[in-house]
Order: sequence, then C-alpha cells, then structure tokens
Amino acid sequence: MKIKYYLSALMLAMLLSACGDEHAENPARSDHETTGHAGEHDGHDEHAGEEGGHADEHDGHDEHAGKEGGHAGEHDDEGVVRLNAEQMKMAGVVVTTLQLQPVPQMLRAPGEVKFNAYKTVKITPRIAAQVVGRSVKLGDEVKKGQLLLTLSSVEMAEAQGAYLVAQREWERVKKLGRKVVSERRYTEAKVNWEQARGRIQAYGMTLAQINQLKNNKDAILANGIFQLLAPQAGRVLHDNFIVGERVEAGQELMVIADESNMWVEARVTPNNAGKIMLGSEVQIIANGEKIPAKVSQINHTLDETTRTLAVRIEVPNKNDRLHPGMFVTAQIAIADETQALIVPEAAVLRSPDGDWQVLVEQDEAGEFKAREIELERITEGQAVISGIAPGARVVTEGAFFVQSELAKGGFEIHNH
Repeated sequence: MKIKYYLSALMLAMLLSACGDEHAENPARSDHETTGHAGEHDGHDEHAGEEGGHADEHDGHDEHAGKEGGHAGEHDDEGVVRLNAEQMKMAGVVVTTLQLQPVPQMLRAPGEVKFNAYKTVKITPRIAAQVVGRSVKLGDEVKKGQLLLTLSSVEMAEAQGAYLVAQREWERVKKLGRKVVSERRYTEAKVNWEQARGRIQAYGMTLAQINQLKNNKDAILANGIFQLLAPQAGRVLHDNFIVGERVEAGQELMVIADESNMWVEARVTPNNAGKIMLGSEVQIIANGEKIPAKVSQINHTLDETTRTLAVRIEVPNKNDRLHPGMFVTAQIAIADETQALIVPEAAVLRSPDGDWQVLVEQDEAGEFKAREIELERITEGQAVISGIAPGARVVTEGAFFVQSELAKGGFEIHNH
C-alpha cells in the first residue's frame, strides 16, 4: 500500500515538472514573435523612406514646371511679371510716364432725337389733283428721282395744252427767222413758250417730262397726268393719302428723310450755353450706348416755359439706332478745362473681378504689376483715368500681352 502511494506521488511530481519546463520555454517564443512583428514595422519604415524619395522626385517635377512657365515671362507670388527687352520689343510693349494734361469738362444735358431738317423733305402737290397711283409705301427706302406718286389734274391738262400750242408756234417762228417775221411776233412767241413751260414745271413736271411731252408729236399727252419724284434719297416716313383721293395744293402726302444723320436737341441753362462752342465734341448716350457727335447750332432764344436754350447736335445714325422722339442724354464738352491723366483706350483693361486696371512698371525695367484705377470717361479712343499718381510708368501699347502673361502666372500658382 505504501509502495503504491509512493509511486503515485512520484508520477505527480514528474508531471508538474514537465509542465513547468514547457511554461519556461513559451516566454522565449513570445519574445521572438514580438521581435518579428517589430521587424515587420521596420520594413514599413523602409517603404515609407522610398515614398519620401518619390516626394523628392515630385519636387523635381515642380521645379521643371516652373522653368517651363518662365519661357514667356517670369512670375512671382505677388502678381508681378518680368519681361526682358527682347520680349517687350516682339510684343510691341510701350511704357509711358503719365503726366497731367488739360481735359475739357463734360456737361450732361437731356435731349430729344429729331429729324435732320436739312435732310428731310415733304412731298406735296402744287395744284389740286387726284391721286391715281402710288409707287412706294410707308417705310420704303427710295433713291433720288424715283417715282413716288401719279396724279391727274384739270389745271395740269390745260397747262400742258397751252404749252404744246406755244411750243409749235415758237418752232415755226424760229424756222422763219427774224428777217421774215416781225420783231413783235418773234418776241411774243418766245415769251409765250417760256411762260407755258414754266407753268407746267411749276405745277410739278420735271424738265425730262416736259421734253418727253414736247417730242411726242404723234400723240396728244395733254391729259393732265403728271408724276411726283423723290427729290432726295431717304426713307418714306409719312404716307397720308389713299389712291383715288382728291388732294389740295400744298397738302402733305409723304415725308422722306435721310436718317443717316439725325439731330439731338439738348436743353441747357443760359449760363452753361455760354461755355459751349460750335463744333464742341459730344457723346450721346442712348440705350446704354455712347455715340460721338458735334454741336452744330446754339439757339439764342429762351424757351418760355423751361427758360433754357436749345443746343442742336448732329449725330451720325449708323445701323438706324436713333429714331425721332427718343429721349437721350448729351455729354457736351465745355470750355472749362481741368488737368487729368489720359491714356489710350487700349491701355485700360478689365481685371478678373471686373474692375478697371492699368499695368504699371515697377522699380525695375520690364517688371509689371496691375493697378486698379477709376475710368472717368472715354472720348475718341482716349481714356481719362484717376486713382493713380502722375509720374507712374504705364503700359500704353501691348497691355493685353502683359495682362495675358500675368494671368498665366496666376493660373500656374493656383494649380500649385
């Protein structure tokens, strides 16, 4: 019994000893596994180092891109572009030092568009007649000498008949000569012929129509039919008749106006009128558009209601932009002159924000930067500006090229 108990205890001790040895071996294995994971992390660090090398390569590409951007002009982060003398010459860049110059002041006055009376005609019959035909209608463009109306009149018929009789008599007297006929008959025949021709001409027949009547010996044309022709080129603006209507002498049938040149009548005070000169430059503002014009006449009679004077302005009407009755604004140059900065219109550009700007040369030649300014007005291709000091060196020619170079530099910086 004691032997069995001793053997059981010995086996239990050996089992416990074996378990202790295995536990002692496990910590070493765990340390090895931990060390292995650390080694793997070291591998990741090495890979990160390779990625850092790629980043360096990207920096090299950025440097190369900067060199490519510098082919036309060099840029920096302050919105400055640098051009050398050769680039400026090829692009036609001209820099001018701004100085104050005398600039006429502009007077604003309300105005109304009217027909140019010197280029407008009324078509009226000179005798009572009946309209028997029309050849043009309202709105038509007509040429000088073009047929407008055909009329018929008893008075014209009588005048045509009297002219034909006087014409035949004068031809016989001339053929016989002064040696055969008496001086009185010769003179009476000539006077009667001239009076008869003058009468039908005064009634509305042209010399060409009279010659046609005279030469048509085989047909009687004293039927009272005559035609009204366009005395000038223009557009038919009024058409106050119908065919078959009887019209009286002096009655307005049509109005033809040459609308290529219109009048604007501006109203100014007597004090301001004294500052306006004939031929002064004017800008007519109509529907947001500025149209150059000139003062052609200054009235010397005050309007009884408004106590103002009328200033007549001649305006070229290209593309039929102005129409009688339109209300416009006239900017008239007056005698009071002030000093201001003036640059060519092409030197003033729009910034990306929509503001007006010019390109100013910095301390170094060929170094340009945009400066915002105020555009006061533009007159005949010259811009009056403010917001910049006299003495500044501004690009007056080739400004668009310099602005393009500035925009290119800003685009590259933005992409970086």
